[in-house]
Amino acid sequence: MIKNQIKKLGNILFNMKKLVIAFCFGLLLSGSTQAIAQKNFLKTLKSPIIFKGNDSTAYRDPAILFHGKTMYLFFTLVRSEDGFVYSYTAMSKSTDLKNWSPIKIITPRDMTLDFSSPGNVVKFNDEWVLCLQTYPRPMYKVSEMPRFGTGDARLYIMRSKDLENWSTPEIMKVKGPKVSFKNMGRMIDPYLLADENERGKWWCFYKQNGVSMSYSYDLHHWKLFGHTESGENTSVLHEKKEYILIHSPKNGIAIKKSKDLKTWEDWGNLITLNQKNWDWAKGRLTAGTVINLKSNNHFGKYVMFFHASGPKTEEEGDFDKNASIGIAWSNDLMNWSWPK
Repeated sequence: MIKNQIKKLGNILFNMKKLVIAFCFGLLLSGSTQAIAQKNFLKTLKSPIIFKGNDSTAYRDPAILFHGKTMYLFFTLVRSEDGFVYSYTAMSKSTDLKNWSPIKIITPRDMTLDFSSPGNVVKFNDEWVLCLQTYPRPMYKVSEMPRFGTGDARLYIMRSKDLENWSTPEIMKVKGPKVSFKNMGRMIDPYLLADENERGKWWCFYKQNGVSMSYSYDLHHWKLFGHTESGENTSVLHEKKEYILIHSPKNGIAIKKSKDLKTWEDWGNLITLNQKNWDWAKGRLTAGTVINLKSNNHFGKYVMFFHASGPKTEEEGDFDKNASIGIAWSNDLMNWSWPK
């Protein structure tokens, strides 16, 4: 009798233990699911627009760095000031994609230079390096909109220890040290990429003759490698032994792929997202830059920032005004989503 009672009590305790474990596991699972949902920043966005332009302001040419749980956004800021049009390189940062720090201008006010179109930020030795361009438009009046940059547009880098304070821009002689400033030709939209196969080797992609490519081992001495047909505002990924070139034709965003930087093939369809239904993007959707954040719980996707202008086309006037920075994301670089 006593043995049976002890056995029954043991069974009851065992079953209670299983219930407690199951209950605790359920709470843990529920908490984890909730935590993951809270961390997915993309799902919390209400609008695809990050910075919205207006009749006196344009936000263009986004460049992105995700570092230390913070998204750093660099971009061209165009402002109509005192009857003239000025371009700056500016930055803002966010830890949730919704709340962005006050815009900080990091280049001087000078229409003979108009530093703009940041490409990306990379870590070189113990410094951060930002590549960008000049887009000279001397004495550019609001009444002249739009006016495009002169043939003196060139490529530069800026350096920083803390991603906040940036050095004076330094020119990039991407066609070699013996090629003079005058003979370098008009070049815009730089993008830096570390070589995957040779440690210490860096590539610079930039808009000239399609997209041109130069390489360097110190970001100072460069050698021209070649070029291929392409649009502007290139950004480049290297995955599965392939280079993935994201670029912008006349409208939309396109992709090319290569295994050796010499032979390139178009891949996928032209990306225009929801342009047909976005008045703010009907003029042009362009300048897509993509980073792979698929392994990060905050995102879990390829994330693309881009700029768009409208409702007028750039030629009609919505070039240095009414341009906005937007966001979209994808699992495969082919099918894209955005905040609805």
